Amino acid sequence: MEYIIVKFEIKGDKDLFETSCDLLCAMAGEVGFESFEETEEGVNGYIQKELYNPDDLNSIIDEWPIESTHITYKVGVIENVDWNETWENEGFSPIIINNKCVIYDVRHPSQLPDSYPIKVGIEAKMAFGTGTHETTQMIVGQLLGLDLEGKNVLDCGCGTGILGIVAGKLGATRVCAYDIDEWSVRNTIHNAELNDVDKIIQVLHGDSRVLTQFTGSFDIILANINRNILIADMGAFVDKLSTDGYLILSGFYHEDVAMLTQEARQYGLELIRQECNNNWSCLVFKRAK
Repeated sequence: MEYIIVKFEIKGDKDLFETSCDLLCAMAGEVGFESFEETEEGVNGYIQKELYNPDDLNSIIDEWPIESTHITYKVGVIENVDWNETWENEGFSPIIINNKCVIYDVRHPSQLPDSYPIKVGIEAKMAFGTGTHETTQMIVGQLLGLDLEGKNVLDCGCGTGILGIVAGKLGATRVCAYDIDEWSVRNTIHNAELNDVDKIIQVLHGDSRVLTQFTGSFDIILANINRNILIADMGAFVDKLSTDGYLILSGFYHEDVAMLTQEARQYGLELIRQECNNNWSCLVFKRAK
């Protein structure tokens, strides 16, 4: 699979650099960009070549709301190579969530703390979800507070597979997952094997249309995706949600909460929990009684 790399440069007010980076990632995520890395000049964004539309970039520039900064960019094409190789080799430090779960880089096992009951080893290969991002941490935190023993779990946009793996470690007996990125599908399968939960995890390549290939309903549905996709796929998620199931969403900003909550109400869901971390939000829904 070929990817487009767009090198965004943020110019102007240096005090608003970080805010501009976050906003730029959010806006680019809404038009199909999958992964980002912050640079000294701004942000590098990655999108599948078949999803790339130059008009979308012009829309970001035209609609840019921070008057004291402005965006320029350069576009390039990269072949089917591991553009995250440098980061992967350096790895990431262990992430501890709610003093119950530690997520660690399997290539650096010496950094693994021993005092946590749930240990999840991740080897990231061009896939989102090492646990370093606030949205991943919030969903893991929600899973740690639920009884997953014997439950069926669906992970929509699985990335590295971390959410489904945590679910398996917490007692889920069936985990189904999918992602539009074929690298993510392979990485999820690989990480499931590393964590000895591969026998309970089924992973498919595609978007929400592959949900028809998963039989039955799910007690817990997880989706850590950008706002527009969550809204577009809400109906498909609800169709797969069991009567007493939970729909846990993240991948969006606090400003998007009202829009997503309103959309969920149209499908008979009610908001039962809400969490915010550095302006990223996580919502937990159940069917309204």
